[in-house]
Amino acid sequence: MNRSHENTRTLDSSRSTPASTRQRKRTILVVDDEKDLIDLISYNLKRNGYEVLCADNGNDAIDLAEKHLPDTILLDLMIPGIDGTEVARRLKGNPVTARIPIIMLTAKSEETDVIVGLTLGADDYVTKPFSMKILLARLTTVLRRNEKTTSAPETGMLKAGALSIDLSKHEVLIDSETIKLTLTEFKLLAAIVQARGRVLTRHQLMDKAMGTDIFVTDRAIDVHVTAIRKKLGDSSYLLHTVRGVGYRLQEDAQAGD
Repeated sequence: MNRSHENTRTLDSSRSTPASTRQRKRTILVVDDEKDLIDLISYNLKRNGYEVLCADNGNDAIDLAEKHLPDTILLDLMIPGIDGTEVARRLKGNPVTARIPIIMLTAKSEETDVIVGLTLGADDYVTKPFSMKILLARLTTVLRRNEKTTSAPETGMLKAGALSIDLSKHEVLIDSETIKLTLTEFKLLAAIVQARGRVLTRHQLMDKAMGTDIFVTDRAIDVHVTAIRKKLGDSSYLLHTVRGVGYRLQEDAQAGD
């Protein structure tokens, strides 16, 4: 009898555990048109405690991302319908999904394909064929970096010329007009302005914008800076190239590049 009561109390206790004390499973959206690969990735993600959503085309990927707001998207670039590049462009352009990290999965090894994806706002890339351990490690890194960004945002206002950067709102203004930047572009611009004229090497900018454990080519940083300059328009002079080294803030429009 006593044992029966003890078992009942144990069962009731486990049922009464508040939901708030249980760790929320993070959801990963896997987008690829290779069923075997989707099954393999899904199996490994579930084994590591993730919830998994799957899509084999661009249209479904966008619908699932907008409906479920996953914690990260593993996105193959070569998918039917809307290709991965356009999927990334649309998701990053939508305020609802803009902050969802994207890791590109691509069979293409050319640097240009990677740079296009990073320019659109992707957070990392993995080239096929890849080790599942490497994919999981990259995923963990991107999730951790995104959690730090959303849970402990920097605060304050940065100004240089007509440029204003609100760190808490992640908002960039030129003469009170909002300029839309990807998260990576925002971090690069903020880092350069915060340095107040001190030269930042490309490697330092990589660390500030993408994390210390992410490999990105020097050329990728240059492409991001070029994209930022185009969006800054007449204020593009603020980003000064230091040949062979990196970039610094230049507040004098007459100093030249």
